[in-house]
Amino acid sequence: MKFTPRSEATRQFIIETAAGIFNKKGYAGTSLSDLTEATRLTKGSIYGNFENKEDVALAVFNFNAARRNKLVRDRLSRAARPKEKLLAFIDLFSRDEIQHFPEGGCPLLNAGVEADDTHEPLRQRVAEELIETQTELASIVRMGIQANEFQADTDAEKAAVALVALIQGGIFIARTTQNPFYLDTVLETARKMVHDIETKSTP
Repeated sequence: MKFTPRSEATRQFIIETAAGIFNKKGYAGTSLSDLTEATRLTKGSIYGNFENKEDVALAVFNFNAARRNKLVRDRLSRAARPKEKLLAFIDLFSRDEIQHFPEGGCPLLNAGVEADDTHEPLRQRVAEELIETQTELASIVRMGIQANEFQADTDAEKAAVALVALIQGGIFIARTTQNPFYLDTVLETARKMVHDIETKSTP
């Protein structure tokens, strides 16, 4: 039997209020008390609008991922050329820019690290978002190849995977060590990678 929330408005209120909590504290670290305290709703009100805690976590991730995706789309739309789009994507994760992400940072990294062993539906959603990001970046690289901005022998798929892996890994190491040097270094490497695939002008 399909679960029906008591109130879509209340459900959305819970999602928006819990978004920052789950993104910062994680699925395991977020308790029902955290949710009731933040929303000022009873346990019954929360579980009247969600099947269980896993359902809350999945809905909150979808909300945070949508906010992240809008931010990425907005930034990429401001860049005219493929190279500029890739650099704009990379710069989004710099120390000055990452503050614009949902509270707690990049939801893909936050949810993915924790959900791989504990929450299969959430892991699947994170995987979908990562693959979608890779697909979008690969499309941009192919646009650059067609425009003769990037070298014809560039492997668009591998370039996209490398960019996503570099950035996500850099964020993870920087946060774990509490040393932004690692993220700065990774972003510099990612920018160099973009410059390296540029079509070289003949002297």
